[in-house]
Amino acid sequence: AEVYACAADKDQARIVFNDAKKMIEADPRLSAGAKIFRDAVEVTSTQSVFRVLSSEAFTKEGLSPTMVVYDELHAAPNRELWDVMNLGSGARVDPLVVAITTAGVRTDVSGGDSICYSLYEHGQQVASGEVVDPSFMFAWWEPADPEASHRSPDTWGEANPGFGDLIDPEDFQDKLLRTPESEFRIKRCNQWVQVSDGWFPAGVFENRARPTVVASGDRVVVAVDGSWNGDSTAVVGCTVEPEPHLFVIGLWEKPRDADNRWHVPQADVEQSIRDACKKYDVPEVVFDPYRWQRTMEALQDEGLPVSEFPQSPARMVPACSAFYDAVLTDGMTQDGHAGLERHMRNARVKRDRLGPRIVKEARGSSRVIDLAAASVMGFSRAVFYRETVPAQVDITWV
Repeated sequence: AEVYACAADKDQARIVFNDAKKMIEADPRLSAGAKIFRDAVEVTSTQSVFRVLSSEAFTKEGLSPTMVVYDELHAAPNRELWDVMNLGSGARVDPLVVAITTAGVRTDVSGGDSICYSLYEHGQQVASGEVVDPSFMFAWWEPADPEASHRSPDTWGEANPGFGDLIDPEDFQDKLLRTPESEFRIKRCNQWVQVSDGWFPAGVFENRARPTVVASGDRVVVAVDGSWNGDSTAVVGCTVEPEPHLFVIGLWEKPRDADNRWHVPQADVEQSIRDACKKYDVPEVVFDPYRWQRTMEALQDEGLPVSEFPQSPARMVPACSAFYDAVLTDGMTQDGHAGLERHMRNARVKRDRLGPRIVKEARGSSRVIDLAAASVMGFSRAVFYRETVPAQVDITWV
């Protein structure tokens, strides 16, 4: 038999193997029948082998496991290792694959559903009878309400069958005070989250969605962020009066199946800005100038009120701070656009000596944030015009 324990990375794999080694050495019966090597344990009587593997899938091709125990599946960067180990057991009689995990972030590095969340949804369908799969056993403890408060002892008890027995309630209360909300929800409440280090607490930005109609002639700041040949470009509007309201004017995202020849339809972006300036009273069209100088110059030549909003720390830190405060204190609303809410969830927080600001997860990541960045820019300038520049009357761009 070939038995494998899968861990998130090499360091975690070494920890798991060392723990297994200690357990074997502590039991005379186990140690008498096993040989312990640097990275494996062999049971001599059956020639069975136990190994601990890290998550690099390409090095595991060709294995033929009898049993796989995948620890903390929610931490898998993608589904590749799961598929390699799950499908590699085809040559074995009655192979077994076991995943032991808490909930985690719903998406993986590709931006799609993680393997753990996909299996969770499959398990829910099996448990409800919607899907018949007698080979799949699903045991899961979670709050009945997915949005249940992570501060409630009732939530803790629902997610932990040993709560108050094996698990000390005082430890929960203690850790609650010093743990980020998303991490506490994952580790102690077994609740799925959108991101582990996101900008806003779960659901807060989404709760600002309002069916507000922005009428022709309303004073609106237009903000543009993105790239010409990158993954996404966004155009956002933000009303000046009666309060800041964000709405999506345009969003262009690279399709998943597109190759490197794909680029943002620049002419469409420019036309969406012209159309917005014709419809609304636009005091300013703000651009992150990176790679958009030609468009900015062209629109300026047409008479549009174009200006730069460089996304430098000095500019973005105060803008992000003001935007964050407005979201948490009902100082703004948004149109509920699915892309806008997704980009907000994708945004990560970077902190330096000037303070926190939003950034993309990593260079090349498919989790784009252009709508979030454009929203911060547009909100910042809309607040400026609301506080310092009175509305103009009967001014129309031609």
